[in-house]
Amino acid sequence: MRLVSRCSVVVTFLLLISVFVTAQPAPTSDSAKIAQLQQQIADAKGSADNAWMLVSSALVLMMTGPGLALFYGGLVRKKNVLATMMQSFAMMAVITVLWAIVLYSLCFGPGTGFIGGLSNAFLHGVGAQPDPDYAGTIPLQTFMIYQLMFAIITPALISGAFAERMKFSAMLLFMVLWSMIVYAPMAHMVWGKGGLLNASLGGRFPTLDFAGGTVVHITSGVSALMCAIILGRRLGYPKDLLPPHSVVISFIGACLLWVGWFGFNAGSALSAGSLATSAFVATHFGAAAAAIGWSLAEWVRNGKPSALGAISGCVAGLVAITPAAGFVGPMSALVIGFIAGVLCYMMVAKVKVALGYDDSLDAFGVHGAGGTIGALLTGVFASRVINPIFKDAQGNALPVGIVDGNYHQMLNQLVGVLIAIALAVVGTTIILKIVDAVIGLRVPAEHEVEGLDLTQHGEEGYYWEASAT
Repeated sequence: MRLVSRCSVVVTFLLLISVFVTAQPAPTSDSAKIAQLQQQIADAKGSADNAWMLVSSALVLMMTGPGLALFYGGLVRKKNVLATMMQSFAMMAVITVLWAIVLYSLCFGPGTGFIGGLSNAFLHGVGAQPDPDYAGTIPLQTFMIYQLMFAIITPALISGAFAERMKFSAMLLFMVLWSMIVYAPMAHMVWGKGGLLNASLGGRFPTLDFAGGTVVHITSGVSALMCAIILGRRLGYPKDLLPPHSVVISFIGACLLWVGWFGFNAGSALSAGSLATSAFVATHFGAAAAAIGWSLAEWVRNGKPSALGAISGCVAGLVAITPAAGFVGPMSALVIGFIAGVLCYMMVAKVKVALGYDDSLDAFGVHGAGGTIGALLTGVFASRVINPIFKDAQGNALPVGIVDGNYHQMLNQLVGVLIAIALAVVGTTIILKIVDAVIGLRVPAEHEVEGLDLTQHGEEGYYWEASAT
């Protein structure tokens, strides 16, 4: 009996030991620990990149409303302030819906070298998983919403050329067609998979356009010029003075544009790394130098610098540095900005007057000219030290711009600029003719005299009440 009892105790003890041992986790190997640590680092980087891109998306949307809405709204006469601001606000709603249905797919879906297909229509396949071809650390849905903000502001920029004289209904139809016929092909060619001008994914003519010099500013600026020519001049232009009703409002709008542009350019790094920092710095330096360049040119010509000139120069510099922001250093950004400030001032002060077209708010003089200047100067100053976008088979960085020794890049930039101009001229002209035939482009003369706030929207931006006597 004692022997049996002792055996029972031993067996029980062994069972307890067995249960204790099996309950302990298996020791983790060093390789597993390293893999786990690497995953944690990747998750942290992805979270940081995603947070930056969502903030950048909000900043770019702020550029349209309130930035552009205030900037353009202050430059028109007070009887047209709400109608002008409404054009920017309408793009925030209309282009968003169009983007979800088909426009995103046309811009970034797989397709030809000229335009995307319909595989991502209704945002099919656009979810939480990243697309390494576009941005490997953020959800594709984040990339989608960020690019939407570009698609919103681009047609809104055109509205500065036909301010105070286009029907609201005509504007809506024109912008919808323009976004599909002009913006979508250009965005796909420069940024989309398989695009003819895509520099990062092996396009036939790799055009350097970090944040939209060709896609956004040349297309919108040249289209603005076509609108100004085809619609004709405002009543009384150029004999009558048509001064801004509130430069104060425009001043606030320009400052909001400057701040929002950091999301526009630095956000185009698509991550929260050193490239975003470089683009952020270049953006700020370019804007500052252009504000000085425009003001100095105006000071020399008119004897005094104006507030309107300073803020216009700032916007011109932001436009010009947009294609170059992720490819140039701070000193190059200063040069690009200053050149753009001076030349854009000359476009507005001399060329527009000499040619006689009525670009109401100088959309072409600032965006068309500034975008072209910036795109070409990107080919001059782009450096592999800032962004080694071109590499050989061994992964070694190749020269990027002329300062690096890549003289051929200027030809690529010129091809991109010419394609953007041609697409904008042809596409815009056709669209305007279609809209004019369907619903008419321009408001009647009596509506233009009364103001678009009342005739198009039935309200006024300002109500002046007589004081009681």
